[in-house]
Amino acid sequence: MKKEIVLILAFYLVMGIMNYVALVIDLGRWINPSGTLINYLLKAVLTLPLLWVFFRKLASSAIWKKGLLHLLTMCLFTYIWIKTYYLLCDSLGIVRLQGQREVWDVYLTLLFYGIQFGIFHVYIYSGALKKQELLSAELSKLHAESELAALKAQLNPHFLYNIFNTINAAIPTTAKNARNMVNELSDLFRYQLKASREEMIPLLEELHFVRKYLDLEKERFGERLQYTINAPAALTTLLIPPLILQPLVENSIKHGISPLIEGGEIQIDVIPMKDELQLLVCDTGKGINVQEKSALFQKGVGLSNTNARLLKMYGKGLELKKNTPTGLCISFSIPVHNISTLS
Repeated sequence: MKKEIVLILAFYLVMGIMNYVALVIDLGRWINPSGTLINYLLKAVLTLPLLWVFFRKLASSAIWKKGLLHLLTMCLFTYIWIKTYYLLCDSLGIVRLQGQREVWDVYLTLLFYGIQFGIFHVYIYSGALKKQELLSAELSKLHAESELAALKAQLNPHFLYNIFNTINAAIPTTAKNARNMVNELSDLFRYQLKASREEMIPLLEELHFVRKYLDLEKERFGERLQYTINAPAALTTLLIPPLILQPLVENSIKHGISPLIEGGEIQIDVIPMKDELQLLVCDTGKGINVQEKSALFQKGVGLSNTNARLLKMYGKGLELKKNTPTGLCISFSIPVHNISTLS
C-alpha cells in the first residue's frame, strides 16, 4: 500500500510541475505556485470517491461498462473542478487562465482524468493478472499432485473390487443388510476413484455419493440420524468440484450429531442464485460458539481442505453460521453462468 501511495504522489507531483511550468511559459513570468497546489489538491479530492466506485463497488463489472461510466464521470469531474477551482482562485486572488484560454483548463483536466484512470486501471489489471498467474500455477501444482494421488489410488483398483466381491460372497445370503452395506461401500470407493481423476462432475453424482454415505452412517446411528436433500432436478446437471459436500456432511455427523444422545437431522439444500449455485449443509447438532468458529477449520482435514480448495478455485471459502434453533450451517457458493436458463 505504501508503494502505491508513493507512486500516486509522484504522479501528482510530476503533473503539477509540468502544469506550473506551462503556466509560467505562457504568462512569461513567475507566479505564486499556490494555484497549482490548489489545482491538484482539488483533483485528488474529486478522485477519491471515483476510486471507490470503480475499484471497489464496480470491481467485478465488465470493462465496457466502466468505460461508458468513465465518459460520464469525466465530464462531471471536469465541470465540478472548473467551477470550484475558478471560485477559489477568484476569491483568493490567485492567477488563473482567463477568456479563451480557459479552454485549456477543460482540455488539460480531461487529459489528466484520462491519463490518471488509465494508469490506475493498467496497474489494477496487471496486479490481478499477476495474481491469476500465481493462482493458475498453484492450481496446476495441486492438479499435478491430484493426478499423482490418482495414480497411486489406481495401482491396483481391481484388487480392492475383488476384495469387496469376496467379502460380499462370504456374507450369508440371509444377511441382506450387510451385503447392501458392502455394495454401497464399493460404490463409494468407485466414486472417490473417479473423483480423483476429474476436476468437475455433475451435481447429481455428488448428491448420489452423499446419499450413499449418509445411508451407511444411518446403519451406525439408526434413528438418531435423519437427513433430507433438497435440489431442483433442473440443476443436477450442473458441474461442481467433486467430493466438495461429503466433508461438510461428515463434519456435521462427527461434531454435531454424534455427541448428542438424541442425535439430530442434516439438511442439504441446493439453491439457485443469480449467477451462483449456493450449497448449504445444516445440522441440528450441538452447534459451536463464537470462539470455536475460528478454530473449526483446524479440527479436521476435511473442512480445512475443502475451504482451501474453494478459496483457490473461486476466491471464496466456506461460510459458517448458527442454525435455528440449534446446530450449525456450513455454506458455499460457486459461479454457474447458465443457471438462469435452468432454474
